[in-house]
Amino acid sequence: MSTSGQGRGPTVLLDTYGRVATDLRVSLTDRCNLRCTYCMPEEGLQWLGKSDLLTDDEIVRLIRIAVTQLGITEVRFTGGEPLLRPGLVGIVERCAALEPRPKMSLTTNGIGLGRTAQALKAAGLDRVNVSLDTLRPEVFKTLTRRDRHKDVIQGMAAAREAGLTPVKVNAVLMPGLNDDEAPDLLAWAVENEYELRFIEQMPLDAQHGWKRDGMITAGDILESLRTRFTLTEEGADERGSAPAERWVVDGGPATVGVIASVTRPFCGACDRTRLTADGQIRTCLFATEESDLRSALRSGAPDEEIARLWKVAMWGKKAGSGLDDPSFLQPDRPMSAIGG
Repeated sequence: MSTSGQGRGPTVLLDTYGRVATDLRVSLTDRCNLRCTYCMPEEGLQWLGKSDLLTDDEIVRLIRIAVTQLGITEVRFTGGEPLLRPGLVGIVERCAALEPRPKMSLTTNGIGLGRTAQALKAAGLDRVNVSLDTLRPEVFKTLTRRDRHKDVIQGMAAAREAGLTPVKVNAVLMPGLNDDEAPDLLAWAVENEYELRFIEQMPLDAQHGWKRDGMITAGDILESLRTRFTLTEEGADERGSAPAERWVVDGGPATVGVIASVTRPFCGACDRTRLTADGQIRTCLFATEESDLRSALRSGAPDEEIARLWKVAMWGKKAGSGLDDPSFLQPDRPMSAIGG
């Protein structure tokens, strides 16, 4: 197939390695109300200006094009912190009305879920992923530079009660801070019927302070969990294109996942495309290039042209993240700008 995804090819987001993107990650804002040490400095960042951000209408239009013309079946709203987006509930409601209707989820720090979970469920959101790295309030304050641990716990409970399930918990372990908490986190997640996912710390911090040496690896996490639990691997058939390798805990039904982005990359099965809060298409979290859709939107381009530009962008997706290459360069834009 020649430049396939570039014009009259199939209405999917295909790349030259035969992967098809069906999962769209949409960053709604680069702002966040936490200052996690592995994401941004204590003073925060230079935020995008309001005119740089996509409007609610522009976001919904791009999602509509992705769903109706490009084969996207799942949409994940991210940030920054997406609950800081004033129009979030309306965006979810409008996307829930699309035909075909995409599955919709949200990745959040959980602080605002206590007051928004019911409205998000009513609007059509299916489930949430909540970031929580520790069960210790004092460690949470050190990691996030904010004293909001109680709010996150309450927000997760509100999401569960609203039916935004399964509530998935994303945890990053940091040396010397919470690296001993894996078993406690899993016991707590099983007790509360949350699905826990440990994620290796990735080089996406604004300070570019990430170091491969000393990071807590998937192997370290599994070794720690096995001191208290019996883990049975689910296997590749169950995993599909999901980034998490999953294990059944003590015979089930609970499972735990480990996303080994650094030590065991899963690029060969990647099915994601990413839209930043300022309207750029990214083919990978670690991409060093972006493709501009905002300019096309604001210059009056029809849907078909925007779809074509999106196909061209994804056709150029690289084989892998390059994390295992000694010459790897960390992206200039931090996680908060890219969307997790």
